[in-house]
Amino acid sequence: MIRNRSSSQELTILWGSVGMGLALLALCGYLFVVAPASARALGLAFAAHTFGGRAAGIGLCIMNGFDMWVTIAYNFYLEVLIVAFTYSVFILSINNYIKFRWVRLQAIRLERKARAHKETIAKYGWIGLFLFVMAPLPVTGPVVGSIIGALLKFRLWKNFSATFLGTLAAIVVWTIFFDFLEQHMHAIQYILGAIVAIILLCYARTIKGWFTGRS
Repeated sequence: MIRNRSSSQELTILWGSVGMGLALLALCGYLFVVAPASARALGLAFAAHTFGGRAAGIGLCIMNGFDMWVTIAYNFYLEVLIVAFTYSVFILSINNYIKFRWVRLQAIRLERKARAHKETIAKYGWIGLFLFVMAPLPVTGPVVGSIIGALLKFRLWKNFSATFLGTLAAIVVWTIFFDFLEQHMHAIQYILGAIVAIILLCYARTIKGWFTGRS
């Protein structure tokens, strides 16, 4: 467990994340009036990030016509908001500053998940945490990464620099990937169609045997 830490730092981060959340609500409220479709897309992207689906959030932005740079900036903002809020609540809960039972249970669950990867990350230090956060795997991500950094007793700047730079790198890669798909979707469809046609031709006899009962 992470014990005997000053709460002032985490409280500052918590209130900062609350401020970021209020700014996001104000933006979505404004867009809901002037551009409802964009407001819905941004809201869905936030929901996707909340449940750990940063790729889905980025894809939603690209599919709804957002510019690459806007997509990167918005999704990075969401990740910073979610990490800052979750990290600060986690530390405050573990140190008994927040005593709600449900929050406490979620903090314990997060800690167990982080401890499962702690020793592996410890071998490589900052770069290990950076790569862990950047990796597009279900068990990785910035929230768990920031908790691992806390368990490894990284200074806050070291923890957050690895976490946020890893997140930014992942967002840039996903944005480029989805933008490429969006720009070349028709060509990709033709290529996939040609691949399927070639496979069908190569295995025509085998497929025919499935229907005639002959091998």
